[in-house]
Amino acid sequence: MVLRALRHRNFQLFFAGQLLSLTGTWMQNVAQAWLVYRLTGSSLLLGTVSFMGQIPVLFLAPVGGAVADRHSRHRLVIATQACSMVLAFCLAALTLWGSVQVWQVATLAALLGTVNAFDLPARQSFLVEMVGKEDLSNAIALNSSMFNSARVIGPAIAGLLIAAVGEGWCFLLNAVSYLAVIAGLLMMRVEARRQPEAHGSALRQLLEGVRFAWGAKPVRVLLMLLGLVSLVGTPYTVLMPIFANKVLHGGARSLGLLLGAIGVGAVLGALTLAARTGVRGLGRMVGWASAGFGASLLLFSLSRWFWLSWLLLVPAGYSLMLQMACSNTLVQTMVPDRLRGRVMALYSMMFMGMVPFGAFAGGAVAQQFGAPITVAAGGLACLVGALLYRLALPAIRHEARQLILAQGMADEEPPAPLPPRPA
Repeated sequence: MVLRALRHRNFQLFFAGQLLSLTGTWMQNVAQAWLVYRLTGSSLLLGTVSFMGQIPVLFLAPVGGAVADRHSRHRLVIATQACSMVLAFCLAALTLWGSVQVWQVATLAALLGTVNAFDLPARQSFLVEMVGKEDLSNAIALNSSMFNSARVIGPAIAGLLIAAVGEGWCFLLNAVSYLAVIAGLLMMRVEARRQPEAHGSALRQLLEGVRFAWGAKPVRVLLMLLGLVSLVGTPYTVLMPIFANKVLHGGARSLGLLLGAIGVGAVLGALTLAARTGVRGLGRMVGWASAGFGASLLLFSLSRWFWLSWLLLVPAGYSLMLQMACSNTLVQTMVPDRLRGRVMALYSMMFMGMVPFGAFAGGAVAQQFGAPITVAAGGLACLVGALLYRLALPAIRHEARQLILAQGMADEEPPAPLPPRPA
């Protein structure tokens, strides 16, 4: 059943509120990129603002994960969503009053990144409390489909609004949209989670999650591939205003359509995962998805026709979503609940924390060599990473299976164990 996680009331409230809020978030992402590009015309500054908005996740996500494991994840998500709303109102006010400057956009982006460092691990680890372990995989898939449905709707609306009334209204609508998710969170009935006893210093608590992720080879390999793709692949979205304007000779509406194409593919990918039951085969799917993403980027970098470029971004969005969601599902099924926040913080670091370095480097390389060459190089690197992952996969399957069994989240009919390797 594709929508089975929606039988849980708390997830229904979360799903409805997040769909509205994330649509606003994507509107703000597109409007912010277009605002920076309109004010500066610089690909380097595009990358710099993206760097400022995402670098806090790399350094602060472990702290956010530890907080999520020690305190109520429900209350933590409410607090982070409220803070995000305030920041969106500030950006809207500056823009609508006509006094916005790039340094202000970068500062607010950095503050939002700090909030996200606490929000991401809390929100990811909160899913299991809303739906239970039996529907966790489906909830992750539906959460991804919701995120990427907003990715289709938000940029399309933003492109029209920017062309008609300017970026400020996109920021204002995003701020208002947070009221929906906060209302949904407040309406939830969440059972009090038994808080684990604290042992040792805060640093020791942080290192416990790192040791688990590094010591569990399947988790380590998944996170390393995720980090590579985030570093060299996903920054192509930062360069999308350049593709829309200079490469494909369009404007704000073209930018919205291109980003919407990524969302179309991602929604299809999320629905593909939502239709599955269990985790069998997800490891192989991660490898194929990474390769598909790299190939799509490479072909996209060569296109100079708008609608061909649009079509090539659909499989790019599909493949990237599959890799991210499958990796998320596999990691969550292999981690004990007491470490879930800290390990998902590491997932957030690889997913978002590496992106700023890629965005900053991508902006600098694009300034020197052009956006198409930069995206092509990223696609080739993703293909190499997918090949290395596929070579490592046979050696980690058995350990992954044991970790999943230890958490009681395996398929009902387990596959036959792998034969022992010769000494």
